[in-house]
Amino acid sequence: MARSVNKVILVGHLGKDPEVSYTPSGQALAKFSLATNRRSKDKTGEWQDETDWHNIVAWGKTAEFCSQYITKGRLVYVEGRIQNRTWEDKEGKKRYATDIVANDVIPLGGRGEAGAEQPARAAAPARTSNQREDDFAQPEITDDDIPF
Repeated sequence: MARSVNKVILVGHLGKDPEVSYTPSGQALAKFSLATNRRSKDKTGEWQDETDWHNIVAWGKTAEFCSQYITKGRLVYVEGRIQNRTWEDKEGKKRYATDIVANDVIPLGGRGEAGAEQPARAAAPARTSNQREDDFAQPEITDDDIPF
């Protein structure tokens, strides 16, 4: 069987603060929207800006990280996979949605960046992964571990 790839990399601004909830088993779930922009010339040669909105879903430690360290307007790097969902609404009509399931979420920009009104927290990990703890056990990072 041929190998396939489902990988997405986005860099954009949060459209809203992450909404965090928990499953009955205690698993964290964060949802937020991400805007990406592109610029192109139209038929008349004028520059046009276009924005695409992406639904982002993060689980576990990545979700908890998002709830603590990213806010509306913040520029972030998101890496994950595309997931399509279907369901029936209350009227019995079939609905579709496409989500990006984030494995990594990395805040970008500095304190002056839009949405970065919260101070940078030294103990925040530079990168989070939605991987099993058994696979890659990492020690807890504290303020004493940061060299600056």
